[in-house]
Amino acid sequence: MMSTTTLDTPRLPAARLATVNWSACALAMAALLAAPLFLGDYYLHAMVLAMIFLLPALGLNLILGYTGMLSLAQGVFFGLGAYASALMAIHFGTPFLVNFLCAGLLAGLIALPLGIPALRLRDTSFVMCTLGMVVIAQVVSKNWVDLTRGDMGLSGVPRPTLGFGDMALTIVRAPEYFYLVLVLAALAVAAFVALIRSPAGRCMVAIRDNETLAESLGVPTWTYKLIVFMLSAVFAGLGGSLYAHFSTVVSPLVFQAYYSNTILIIVLGGGVGKVPGAIIGSFVFVAVSEALRITPELRMVIYGFVLLGLVFLFPQGLAPLFHGAAERIARIGQGGSKEQRDVR
Repeated sequence: MMSTTTLDTPRLPAARLATVNWSACALAMAALLAAPLFLGDYYLHAMVLAMIFLLPALGLNLILGYTGMLSLAQGVFFGLGAYASALMAIHFGTPFLVNFLCAGLLAGLIALPLGIPALRLRDTSFVMCTLGMVVIAQVVSKNWVDLTRGDMGLSGVPRPTLGFGDMALTIVRAPEYFYLVLVLAALAVAAFVALIRSPAGRCMVAIRDNETLAESLGVPTWTYKLIVFMLSAVFAGLGGSLYAHFSTVVSPLVFQAYYSNTILIIVLGGGVGKVPGAIIGSFVFVAVSEALRITPELRMVIYGFVLLGLVFLFPQGLAPLFHGAAERIARIGQGGSKEQRDVR
């Protein structure tokens, strides 16, 4: 009987590899939960920023890694979420969780009319269109002074408050904010994983691999792309809300290309279309950026060389390295159990 093994056939039992992956996730979560016990406020500040940028990075990973569309507008929706949350908190005194959810919802709703014409474009035309959104957002945020206060920005954004009445807890200290952002980031990752493993996620991958073939099979490709564009904006808006309440200041600088570029670097450096890609990229690149603050004159130069080295050494990003390590550990475990069975 001929073997049906192909190059794409996994060489490891799925159960063993899944066990290794879940074990690695559990260890990582345990390390994060224990981090405030060992790290100072500065390092916690950097980790909070990493988890905040993880949310818009998840959105970009969704639209780029699972539908194949490169959007440079994540920074726009990140800024919209920040302004929406800040304005609601300052003018209406609404609770943090309401601001957080409304920021994501507003970003998704604004993405709808923007996405309808933009998604009819292909490849570089779509990229240029999203770049135009960045320019427009910068101009509007600076000139709509009655709403955004222009270059002065919005200051005094209140810290998050959880609960009501005497049971209300205002998040002020770095460890408290760390745990708050950790919980929200974990929920965002869980929602992301659930989405890409659903039938809708498989349709997204089909669009990415061959949009024409997917459409011929009955997949409403344009509708899916519009929904994904909106969902990516929702992730970015939620991250912007966290950023506004963490920094307590929001200005037109949040619409600068720097933020969109940072999100793009996180996804590309972590690994496009990989579940751990955005997670690894957010921690690694925010950590590198913060570590280089000791040399402010050379910070961006060194950061540029780090990115060049990453491109040449790890063209697929950092996530495949961790996946390869998990495969080797699973293979070692499989070999050990096999040797034990042979001895018996």
